[in-house]
This record gives sequence, C-alpha cells and structure tokens, in this order.
Amino acid sequence: MSRSYYRPLVRFDAPVPEHGSLPVAGGPGWFHLAVKYERGQRPETVSLEEVQQDWRDRISAPRAPVSGVAMDRCRIMGILNVTPDSFSDGGQFQSSAAALNHARALVEAGADIIDVGGESTRPGALAVPREAEIARVEPVIRAIATEIAAPVSIDTRKSVVAEAAVDAGARLVNDISGFVYDPMLARFCAERNLPVCVMHMMGEPETMQDDPTFEDVLLDVYDFLERQILKLEDIGIPRKNIVVDPGIGFGKLMHHNLALLGNVSLYHGLGCAILVGASRKGFVGKLTGAEKATDRMPGSVACALAVAAQGVQIVRVHDVAETAQALTMLRAIQGRGKT
Repeated sequence: MSRSYYRPLVRFDAPVPEHGSLPVAGGPGWFHLAVKYERGQRPETVSLEEVQQDWRDRISAPRAPVSGVAMDRCRIMGILNVTPDSFSDGGQFQSSAAALNHARALVEAGADIIDVGGESTRPGALAVPREAEIARVEPVIRAIATEIAAPVSIDTRKSVVAEAAVDAGARLVNDISGFVYDPMLARFCAERNLPVCVMHMMGEPETMQDDPTFEDVLLDVYDFLERQILKLEDIGIPRKNIVVDPGIGFGKLMHHNLALLGNVSLYHGLGCAILVGASRKGFVGKLTGAEKATDRMPGSVACALAVAAQGVQIVRVHDVAETAQALTMLRAIQGRGKT
C-alpha cells in the first residue's frame, strides 16, 4: 500500500470555522482542506476529516521557540557571510568590525536571528579547511554575541567549527548537508542541547547542479527530512529543537525550486518549524533577468511572501528591511477583519 502525504491549504482569513478546521503549527493560519499525495497518483483535495490523525496532530501542533525566538509568525534570519567568495556578498564582511556593523544593521532592519557562515556553498564552491572556517567565524560570532541580543546561528557542516562557534556565542547550528557530512555534528548538538536546522541538499556544492533528478521532488525532500529527523531524535535531539529547510537552489533546477516554493506547506507535516532560503538565488535571476545578485531583491521578497502565506516560520534573507516591510503588510492584510 502506497504512503499518503498531506499538504494543508493554509488560510489566514476570517471567520475561522468553529468546527472542521485546525490551526497550522499553532499559529494564526488554519486549514480545513488538504492536498493528498501518493506516489504515482494524481494529487487530490481532501477534507480535514480525510487527513490521517497523525498528520493532523503534527500539522497543528504549536512550534517551540527557536533560540528564544517565538515561532508565532514568520521570522527573519539575516544572512551574514564572512567569506571571500559567497555569490552575493563575498568579501564585504570579512573583518570583525565590518561584520559587527552589518549585524547591527540587520537587527535594526528587522532580523530576528543572524546566520553567520564562513564557507561559501554556492554552486561549484570547494570545501574550506576547518581551520580557515573557524578563523573566519569565531571572532565575528564572539563580537556579535557580546554586543547584540539577537541569537546567532552558525552555518556550517563541520563539528569542530560548530564547537568553536557555540563556544563563541552561537545558539543554533544550521547544516546545509542535513547532518550527513559530519557524523559528529549531530552528537555535539545533542550534548549541548542546541536547536538545529536540517536542510536537504542533492550532492555537494561543487557538483550539486550537475543535472539533479528526483522521482518526485516534494516527496523525495519530505522523505529525506523525515529520515534525518528520526536519526536526530535517536541521537537525543528532540523534534521541538529541529527546524527543516527544503534547500531551495541546493541540487535543484528551476522547476524543482518553484515546486518547493509553491507547495512548501507540505513540510508542516513533519511537526517542525520550517525555514526557507531563496534570497538572491540564481533561479530568481533567470526568471526575472536580474543578472547581478544584488538586483534580485524584489524577486527574493516575492519568494518570502509566497512561503509566509503558507505559514512558514523563518525566511533566510539578505534584504532584511525590504522583507520585514513586506511581511508587515502581509500580516496586516491577513489580519483585516479579525479585530
């Protein structure tokens, strides 16, 4: 018998039916219909009563705060790359002073979390030696954690880098490999009781865009994330400490990215907060003609709004002020008629 998957059709409008609906992730969104998927079958819209009980429970359960940040609305993770070669802002914030000033600006603009990365993971990027990565991120994180209240996330695949970053003040580990690259990283996070972000990536950054193929991108990504969640739980990381990321642009072609963005509410079924990072990525440029990464802000904000409208809890972005303003307007429009 084939497995069934359910994607809630998230709504924010009023009135919310008194019967026959459930909240999405304990937030302001709700659903009374879902799209049912089975491999090899056409998706079909079903009523709440037809959604399996375990799926209903996971979709509707409130999400725990992440590093002290409540998941009651879409939050912003501001990107701070301290690398010489990141695709959008490489080389701009390598010194601790420049990085600290940028972190301040991100928080003032509306960032709830600062994500610090010391290894470029753009398509074609080579791995960075761990010593070099530590030298890039450790002083920056220490400076930010000392002077800024917003929690710092370390974007790394390596346990030794994560340990140095956490000792410096990082409070979340964001692993683009989904805790596949370094088997010691998950154990370190469990020992320190750290929240983690598990991302799906097809292959390695150096080769991930070399003709990635899926049987069904939505369900294949779901299955990977589910497997990793279960492995992390076995190691000792509770589901409430796990954030999931479908990995936009990491081993995905244009149609894969668009399918994930348009149907991301499927991943509420994992019972975790969802993070989406589409900011300034290449597919935005291909669709809009914006060749320079810094010219892709409007398209990136559109991606953030599309996933926020599906109840996603975190968007990872470069353009914090513009995204924050757009989310403020989206919430105001969604809330109209409820007060």
